[in-house]
Amino acid sequence: MERRKNKMRLSITLFSFLFLFGYFNSYSQDFIKDELSYSEFLGYVKKYHPLVKQANLEVSNAQAKLMAARGGFDPKIEVDYNKKEFKGTEYYSLLNSSFKIPTWYGVEIKAGFDQTDGQYYNPQNRTPDAGLTSLGISVALGQGLFINQRMADVREGKLQIKLSDAERKLKAIAVLYKASEAYFEWRKSFNEAQLYKNYLGFASIRFKGVKQLIEHGDSPAIDSIEAKITVRNRELNVENGNLKLAKASLNLSNYLWIENVPVELDANVKPEENLINTLEQTLKTDAMLVNVETLDSHPKMMALETKLSMLEINRQLKANLLLPKVNVGYNYISEPVYFDSFNADDYKFNIDFSIPIFLRKERGNLKIAKIKIQDLKFDIEQQRLELKNKIKAQQTEISSLKRQITVIDNLVKDYMFMLNSEEKLFAFGESSIFLINSRENNLVSAKLSQIGIENQFYISNAELYKILANPD
Repeated sequence: MERRKNKMRLSITLFSFLFLFGYFNSYSQDFIKDELSYSEFLGYVKKYHPLVKQANLEVSNAQAKLMAARGGFDPKIEVDYNKKEFKGTEYYSLLNSSFKIPTWYGVEIKAGFDQTDGQYYNPQNRTPDAGLTSLGISVALGQGLFINQRMADVREGKLQIKLSDAERKLKAIAVLYKASEAYFEWRKSFNEAQLYKNYLGFASIRFKGVKQLIEHGDSPAIDSIEAKITVRNRELNVENGNLKLAKASLNLSNYLWIENVPVELDANVKPEENLINTLEQTLKTDAMLVNVETLDSHPKMMALETKLSMLEINRQLKANLLLPKVNVGYNYISEPVYFDSFNADDYKFNIDFSIPIFLRKERGNLKIAKIKIQDLKFDIEQQRLELKNKIKAQQTEISSLKRQITVIDNLVKDYMFMLNSEEKLFAFGESSIFLINSRENNLVSAKLSQIGIENQFYISNAELYKILANPD
């Protein structure tokens, strides 16, 4: 019986292990494939990377602040009860309660109930035995009628959501740009490592062929030294290329997440081979799709314009403080049992008035608010101009790199032709290993330049994508 229980525990443990292995392996399954395309990689970053998710918290934070600002217009219940009793004598029992409803403009509706009892209390607090009810309104006729702090907070809260959305886009763009740099560096390192590996193979084959020629007396012995030096140089290049590729792969893995699990790039995964044909479509950086004259929808410009609107609300609030404080209140009062019959002679009325003589503080604050607005307007115009020029400069760089790619492609073809011709001459005994290696070194250098220029083209497009700031 005990042996059967142990077998059952072992089976359950084995099943749990297999389940967990399959569960975790499903996260890395997407990356154990032949190729990871650039668009697919960006999709993973947009959906799962923690910093992109963190950028989304900006909007949630702004929504919470708006909710807090709207709380200034929440109805409020207030109760104030005081009682004093000493040596069997009730000095007083005072109850003041109210229900207030703030409205959008400087108007407040208030309902109340007061009750006073005892032998010693202020006569103005006297009420009938059943208490005293009231219903009234309070109006700010000067400061606070058309704008007050509560209204300003709500308006700024709504604008803060718009501002946070623009800032979210800018932060997400920054993450995507860094991820793109990591992908391009990984692709460049991969291509360089493959190039070194291929030409190490060519050099090794040539070295074996030279040794055979020397053995048959068809080539001088010095040619083997020449070929061996080339092989060793290629081996160093391969080792260095593999090191760069390993570091680039680890850097790329910093941006690979699925849900909350970081994923390490498998060694067999290859970058997109024909990236040059799909890059502009993926990043939407085609010159035909970019209009440098309309930047109103640019997140940076939207953020600045939103800040300008928030400063304008602050200016209106400061201007409102130049008005005198005039608060007028009217409350109809009645005993609860008689509340169904209206008597205009039963009421409470109050008026509060105040205004500084010189208004120096208010006028100074208003002037500061106007200066801030003007300062931001200058900044907006400068930022708009800089954005236009950055976009044009980046488009010029991309056009130049396209032309350079055409030139380097033709140059590689020419070096390839020269190498093939030299190898044919060597076959007829009219050339040497030295010349072949020289031609091959020139070809390798040209191909490395080709990889480098293509990488500059990719980074330049990513720069334009970052400037345009359109993560969607």
